[in-house]
Order: sequence, then structure tokens, then C-alpha cells
Amino acid sequence: MSNSYAAAGVDTEAGDRAVELMKAAVQRTHGPEVLGGVGGFAGMFDVSALKQFEHPLLATSTDGVGTKIAIAQALDKHDTIGQDLVGMVVDDIVVVGARPLFMTDYIACGKVVPERIATIVAGIARACSETGTALVGGETAEHPGLMGDDDYDVAGAAVGAVEADALLGAERVRDGDVVLALESSGLHSNGYSLVRKILADASLSYSDHSAELGGVVGEVLLEPTRLYSGPLVRVLAQPALSGAIHSLSHVTGGGIAANLARVLPRGAWVEVDRSTWSPAPVFRVLSSLAGSTLESAEGTWNLGVGFFAVVSASSATAVAAAIEAEGIRTWPVGTVSTAARAFAAADGFEQGAKGVDGGAVRLVGAYAS
Repeated sequence: MSNSYAAAGVDTEAGDRAVELMKAAVQRTHGPEVLGGVGGFAGMFDVSALKQFEHPLLATSTDGVGTKIAIAQALDKHDTIGQDLVGMVVDDIVVVGARPLFMTDYIACGKVVPERIATIVAGIARACSETGTALVGGETAEHPGLMGDDDYDVAGAAVGAVEADALLGAERVRDGDVVLALESSGLHSNGYSLVRKILADASLSYSDHSAELGGVVGEVLLEPTRLYSGPLVRVLAQPALSGAIHSLSHVTGGGIAANLARVLPRGAWVEVDRSTWSPAPVFRVLSSLAGSTLESAEGTWNLGVGFFAVVSASSATAVAAAIEAEGIRTWPVGTVSTAARAFAAADGFEQGAKGVDGGAVRLVGAYAS
């Protein structure tokens, strides 16, 4: 190692040790499509399988985990953050009906601690294996002086493929379609800046035990993001359900209504019935600590709904049963309407998000107790 580089705070030998520690976990995600192994300048993936497509489309997504990482750092617990990253990145790809192919990750840190980096990547690799995604490459960058020794951030990008005539989206949605909700595992990876402020204002530490939350505060908050892509890819592949699923929505930043509105056509609208589910204790406790209502958090937290599936009415029961068979609780929350009406924000409607000129959604009723 260059003495001058070491004096500047960069330990390249630690980076090499981190790669050795993570290598086995990464290699377990590799099938015969992955070429070159670990450590190359570029990850390579054999896309010969795309020859089987009539008209293959590539889908790509990139994201990070956000300030949930601050809790992992505070508890020195880093084995779940990798699954959060895969959930945030890969589960966006299945929204268009694509099967994930491969992923790369990027970890920036103040100081490379090989065991910590290897733990994070092992979590990414486990989740990649669960979703059928090859982890073909990544980068760990040491940024002394810019980040503290124990600080790090993670991001990733993934690529998937879908047949053009199987592409899911708002254009498939029809009047009378049923909206199914797929249960979340908790907060997933959104709204943690609000979570951290609530805890700070309440003088609660991540290491405190909470009877209301049912455990150590930080550990409850680190519950990993549920992975939907594996189950949904398998459900989409069932011949009996061919064409039944019209659009999918990943409930992430922006909350419930805005994310569903993004996958509805312009002019379509849905009233999501809150009474069809009861948000988990973590949402109720945090809202209580903040002195606010669950309804006020609908644009920040998923409140128990991690995904939506918009499906044909005739197949709704069968689709819900297929998803439930994959271990994800699923239930109907509303029906798509294309009847003409005005969508006023004062009436609680949200239209599209993130530049999408989509449909309109509002939540109605009261949450089940």
C-alpha cells in the first residue's frame, strides 16, 4: 500500500480483505450466465436467453436505503441493510412485469471495516439469491474526511427483462378492475427521517426496550424490507393467470395514494378503503409518539401496504390466492372507476407523482382496529 495514500486515510488492503470476505456470498448469486467471477473491472452477464423473446425490453432501476442506515450504524447491526437495498431496487423492476437479471451495488464509507462491508454485501447477496438476481459487481469507496469512520451509505442498480407484449402498466387498466393490497413487513425503507425525529423528540434511544413495539426500538425499526419480486415473477408466469394482472405499484417514497395513482390511466380513479386492514403496531406507536394520526402519515409511510396489484375483476380471487400461496397476505381494497368526475385536492384525491400524469386516488373510511 502506498504510504502517502495510507497517510491520507485510505486503506486499500482493508478493501482487498473486504472483497475476500464477501466473495463466497456474491458467488452464490451467480448462475452460468455470469462470466468473469468476482473482482473484474466490469461484471458480465450472458444475455443469450433474450433470444427466446419475440421483443425483449430491458428494465432498469436504481435506489438506495436512505436514513434507515443511521439506525443500523447506531446499533452496529448491518446484516439487514442489504435486503433493504435489494427490495428498493429490484422490486421496482417487477412493477413493469420484468424478471430481474442482475444487480450492482455501491458502498461509500469513511473507513473500510472489512467485516462490516462483508456483512452488508452478504445481506445484498442473500436477497439477490431470493429474488433470482445475480450480483455481478460493485464498488466500495473509502472517503476519509468526507464521511466519519463509522459512516457509510449504500446504493445499487439492477436490470431485468420483459416481453414487450407482457409489459404491465396503466394502459392495461380497465374500468372495474380490482385493486389488491400486498402486506408490507413494516416501514420498509421510507420515512426514516420522520421516524428518527419522532424518537428524538420523545427522548427514545434505539437501544431502549419498548413494550408497545414488542422489542428493542432500533431492532424493530430495522425489520428488513419484504421482497416481492420473486413471488410476483412466479405468479405472473402462471398460465392460468396470463393477462390477469394489469399493473403493479411499489409503495415507497410518496406513500399510498400517490404510488397507486402512478399506475392508473389518466381519468381513472380509486377509493382505497382503509377499513380493509389494520396498520401494524410500529405505525400506531410512532404516530402516537408524534401526537398525530395514521392518516397524516399516508404520504410518508406504507402503513402496512407494500405493493398494489391492479387486476381483472374476474381473476381477482385467483390472483390473491396465488400471491397468498407465496406467503404474502393479500386483500382487495378498492375498484377502478373511469366514470367522469372532478379530482380536487380538497376532496383528498392525489393525482400521479414524480412526473407521471396518471390517475387519481384517495383513501376513505377508518382503519380497522
